[in-house]
Amino acid sequence: MTRVPGLLAPLLGLGLGLGLGLILNSLGAGAADCRSFGRAERLVFAPAARVRWLAPRDRPPGPLNPLYGTVRRFLSVVQFNPFPAELVKTLLNEPSSVKVDEVVRYEAGYVVCAVIAGLYLLLVPIAGLCFCCCRCRRRCGGRVKTEHKAMACERGTLMAFLLLTTLVLLIGVVCAFVTNQRMHEQMAPGVEAVPETLLSLRGLVSDVPQELQAVAQQLSLPQKRVLEELDGVGKSIGSTIYTQLKSTVYEVLTSVNSLGQALQLSMDHLQALNATLVELREGQRDLEPAVRERREHLLTLLQEPGCQDCTEAQSRARALELGADFDQVSPVDDVLHRLKGVPEANFSSMVQEENSTFNALPLLAALQTANVVKELKKVIAQKPEGLRTLAEEFPGWEAASRWSQALEEVEQSSRPYLKEMQRYEKYRWILGCVLCSAVLLVVVCNLLGLNLGIWGLAAREDPGHSEAKGEAGARFLMMGVGFSFLLAAPLILLVFATFLVGGNVQTLVCRSWESRELYKFADTPGNLPPSMNLSQLLGLKKNISILLAYQQCKEGAALWSVLQLNDSYDLEKHLNISQYTAKLQQELQNLKIDVKNLDLLSPAAHRDLEALQSSGLENIHYSTFLDQIQKPVVNTDVEKLAQELEGLARTQGSSVLGQQLQEEAQGLKNLYQEKVLPQQSLVANLNLTVRALASSAPNLQTETSRVLDNVTYLKGQLPTWATSILRNESECFLTREMGYFSQYVAWVREEVTQHIATCQPLSRALDNGRVILCDMIADPWNAFWFCLAWCTFFLIPSIIFAVKTSKYFRPIWKRLSSTSSEETQLFRIPRVTSLRL
Repeated sequence: MTRVPGLLAPLLGLGLGLGLGLILNSLGAGAADCRSFGRAERLVFAPAARVRWLAPRDRPPGPLNPLYGTVRRFLSVVQFNPFPAELVKTLLNEPSSVKVDEVVRYEAGYVVCAVIAGLYLLLVPIAGLCFCCCRCRRRCGGRVKTEHKAMACERGTLMAFLLLTTLVLLIGVVCAFVTNQRMHEQMAPGVEAVPETLLSLRGLVSDVPQELQAVAQQLSLPQKRVLEELDGVGKSIGSTIYTQLKSTVYEVLTSVNSLGQALQLSMDHLQALNATLVELREGQRDLEPAVRERREHLLTLLQEPGCQDCTEAQSRARALELGADFDQVSPVDDVLHRLKGVPEANFSSMVQEENSTFNALPLLAALQTANVVKELKKVIAQKPEGLRTLAEEFPGWEAASRWSQALEEVEQSSRPYLKEMQRYEKYRWILGCVLCSAVLLVVVCNLLGLNLGIWGLAAREDPGHSEAKGEAGARFLMMGVGFSFLLAAPLILLVFATFLVGGNVQTLVCRSWESRELYKFADTPGNLPPSMNLSQLLGLKKNISILLAYQQCKEGAALWSVLQLNDSYDLEKHLNISQYTAKLQQELQNLKIDVKNLDLLSPAAHRDLEALQSSGLENIHYSTFLDQIQKPVVNTDVEKLAQELEGLARTQGSSVLGQQLQEEAQGLKNLYQEKVLPQQSLVANLNLTVRALASSAPNLQTETSRVLDNVTYLKGQLPTWATSILRNESECFLTREMGYFSQYVAWVREEVTQHIATCQPLSRALDNGRVILCDMIADPWNAFWFCLAWCTFFLIPSIIFAVKTSKYFRPIWKRLSSTSSEETQLFRIPRVTSLRL
């Protein structure tokens, strides 16, 4: 802490010089960038055309997404042909001229699937009839006639394959249940979204006049903000002056305060140095005779003939004399005399008072600008003529009106069809649940048959077992086979019907919709019939394609840009606000602010600094103090000499001499504690004081001169700087206030050209339609028939394995006679003496 003044002086001088340089630079560059006053704050205008925006619909990711992806890849394999533009064009324009071979060629994959489904529909029921006839003659699904060694392996393999097939059927039917329910749940929101979307599209242009009027009325927002800032313009400009000058003023005041603290600290050190020096000299005068007396007594004892091993102690005793001599240093009374009464001023209170005066600058500026503010408010309260006629002169919307009417008709006519769609969807859901339950019944029969059959096999170990469990298991398996044959026909019919519809929706509509081939097709001249001319329906220019219009609408473009309304409406004429600028600039030139009342240094503080400057504090010979401080108080270590004497006293042959040496050692200890130790403490204090003054005194004089010069310069330049800042801030205030109106003009331009009558609902409706049709309905629909097809085709291996496995669950015609056979050892089946067929 004692080195603070020495380090603070050059730092304050550097900081003050930088502050003055920054002030001069800001005065030269402030008018160009206005950073000192600040830019206009961002205004938040209420959006005039945001209520008609449609929220995007999206299918959240879920566990069924991998299944949907698998189905789409399967359909891509089935339908590998690209979008049939020519075929669709012919179908739309001349339906009677569509060639069947072209349709078959495009639907080749579906034709192959139809052949497979037809074969399944033909062969599986025929196989079921043949199996029934065979069962009636007891030729199929009977029992094993002869027990053999490989029977256990065959039976285990068949049971494993049957169980695996049943698990695959179970997974398929569970997925079918889930996708059937998912499609049923998503159908209702999808249907309800249709009229909602149509109503939103109808409102695309119906509220345009009201929205334009709302845009014009929001001129009150920048007017209100400017009027609020005009109420505080004087205080704001005063605050800006205060902000730009405060770094320099505060640095000067801080340097004054720090210099006052350094002055007080130096005075404390100087007074402490003088008081310590006086005490050291008095202590030195008391210590010198006591040390001399001890040295003489000790030398007399150590030089006696009977003193043993006293040679080294004699040399130490001869060096027992004073080291430092503080009578040789020069006194500081002359410097103290020059600084008598310093500090006269209370620097801390003075700086606080000057800070308060400077901080009141914004209030002073507010009082001086009150009259100018009244004139400025009259100018701001006016409303431009162009904004009043913004809505009245907007061009007509004939094409948009036709579009709105057409959408209203579509919305009204679609409601009955949507209700019918929901009713048929309910029937489809019930049918799907019934068929899924039927497939689940097959799975249950297989699982029950396997469980009972395995239980019956395990029960054969008991000699008195009954074959009822195995027989019941075989019957359950045969029930599952019967259900499988019965379900085959309705399942394959439902699968192919849903596959044909859902697959074509996915490959013909969804795939081309997602890749935007549909838009390109509609955009190509001649593809659509005249009654479906979308450009005329939407009011688009001939040179604007439907795909381009969709892309612009998707990016949030308004009909202003899509229909190119800038050719028929001069928007900039209605946004002219130049009348504000000239009047505001003229009135702001009358602003004036006076800062002559700021005083940075009181007369008393000025006298204190001048006294310090002429005190000669830096001329004190601190080196002579440090030379004496570095010397020991006594040249010999008194404590160590006393310990040595105590040791000599114990080794002497003469008890009298030993007693005398012991007394001398105790006398040296008392001398050290009473006189040497206090003297050493004073020397340590003097060392701190001298070093603090030696490090701070040279810089303190330089800093005093610098502070006095800076205070004088700053006090003379403050009025000039304040006037220059005021002129610059007036221009900045004008720029700031015009910034609010510029924001309003830019917002009106953006709102009219980009947001009002935005066609985003159109593109969002198309995207939502694709999500509803393809992601929310077509994907679960296709996943449902895919899972049913999965179950349908796996019924064939289920039938085969169930028939084969059931044989091993029934009683065996003949068993091996060897009781050591592998089968007998494994299951330990008792011999069957008679069987009832």
